[in-house]
Amino acid sequence: GPALVADEEALPLAPGSLDLVISLLSLHWVNDLPGALLQIGQALKPDGLFLAAMIGGNSLVALRSALMEAEIEIEGGASPRVSPFADLRDMGGLLQRAGFALPVTDVDSITVSYPSAFALMKDLRGMGESNATKERRRNAMRRETLLRAAALYEERFGADDGRIPAVFDIIYLTGWRPHESQQKALRPGSATARLATALDSREVTAGEAATPQRGRTRASDDS
Repeated sequence: GPALVADEEALPLAPGSLDLVISLLSLHWVNDLPGALLQIGQALKPDGLFLAAMIGGNSLVALRSALMEAEIEIEGGASPRVSPFADLRDMGGLLQRAGFALPVTDVDSITVSYPSAFALMKDLRGMGESNATKERRRNAMRRETLLRAAALYEERFGADDGRIPAVFDIIYLTGWRPHESQQKALRPGSATARLATALDSREVTAGEAATPQRGRTRASDDS
């Protein structure tokens, strides 16, 4: 089929033109995430589906900590060396803000074992996931800083076998373009059955719950 290369923040998609949008491990690079989600929602047909997986949460938190501490210790200051990631709860709110119906978010935490921090950083470069933050220092990190970061990583997070773990949180997103056929929450007070009846239990009113029962004594604060 036809291929299209485009900026995620300026999608050349006609409104209501797509039945399905799938995004795989790219949304964490978007600067204007609310705007990108809004454009995706507008490109979907009514009852169209959006599915996405993105890196987020506590991904690479150990690498971020080791690099920052080493840079402060060796160079007297630090700059962002690992890109910021969105939180699971943030993404749920952003889906709602973008107008998606029935939004669902979930996270899968994956731990990958590496022989060293250098092997981890090489793997990140190979995946195209190296640092691209605007605020980062343009000059390369000094050799002694990298060596210190690797030592800190192994010291703080290393396993007994000498390898180091790296955590990747994959956040999954699901949302629908609103349509009248979709299920909707009932209006408050519109229920036709009582929960107490379904559970075969006695319902206690707020007034009854606030009234002290006879034969019960309150605990004393006296020592």
